Amino acid sequence: MFKVKTRINPEMKVLSMILAGSFIIMAILSPSHFLRLETFQGMAFQLPELGLLSLAMMISMLTGGINLSIIATANISSITAALILTSYINPEIASSGDGMVILLAILAALTVSVLVGLFNGILISIVNIPPILATLGTMKLLQGLAFIITRGYVISGMPDFVRFIGNGTVIGIPMPLILFAIFAWLMAFYLNHTATGFNIFLFGSNSVATFFSGVNNTKVIIQTYMLSGLYCGVAALIMMSRFNSAKAGYGESYLLVTILAAVLGGVKSEGGFGEVTGLILSLVILQIISNGLNLLGVSSFLTVAFWGLIMIAAMIIHFLARRNSQNRISLEKKN
Repeated sequence: MFKVKTRINPEMKVLSMILAGSFIIMAILSPSHFLRLETFQGMAFQLPELGLLSLAMMISMLTGGINLSIIATANISSITAALILTSYINPEIASSGDGMVILLAILAALTVSVLVGLFNGILISIVNIPPILATLGTMKLLQGLAFIITRGYVISGMPDFVRFIGNGTVIGIPMPLILFAIFAWLMAFYLNHTATGFNIFLFGSNSVATFFSGVNNTKVIIQTYMLSGLYCGVAALIMMSRFNSAKAGYGESYLLVTILAAVLGGVKSEGGFGEVTGLILSLVILQIISNGLNLLGVSSFLTVAFWGLIMIAAMIIHFLARRNSQNRISLEKKN
């Protein structure tokens, strides 16, 4: 009889155990509220926009960088789309040209987000500004522009089809969850089965060795931040649809959570390692904890402090695991 042996990544095993533990604890603490269909439906609608922004953060961290402008990119993209939609479509009166306007608005939002990514990539790879400073500058620039364009007001009143993107269901499955599954799979395929994806991991591990192996480092960085921007654009469309509006300050609390999700999911802050599967598991864990604490009536400020504590704990665990691995390799070499 043949036995099939499967090797599970130790980090995935730990994340799966944390996921099961979180679910059991919340089910025990609040069984009447947590174990309800409405709770899980709510999570299925909330997770995708945060998941797409986390993927945008993850790919920049794989190169050893960071993208602090993801939320500002999403907001300026959704504002662009909302301005086009509210200028040319009356939600109360259907018109034959509505489809073309919606397509134009979606393309405009995605184009803006990719151009922001291109701008970040040029600042980092050509002007040689550190990623944290380059994207911080871009974030403040976009925030200022968004407030100037909207004057701080909400742009609301989206057509039915746009509202369906973030609020509709297909055979009972939330539409945003379907979109997230598609884009998560595309990200995993891009990173694991394309030459550029391989170069992103290689650059994050050792940028000097990548350069001397003949890879165009500038091109790798620019492509990475353009892809990061594109995912912000998709998240922007879902956010705009869910809220039925666009505004300069939407989703600002997501920034810390996207970094937390990436770190908790096993993405190394110095770059070179990380998996989409780990990121998805960490997102589900954070969503369960967030909803559970909310159902228990815990203060939102205490929840934010809890996120910070989890991120510090995750980084300490990664440090200890890495040191143990290095010690084990040293002992094996001596023996």
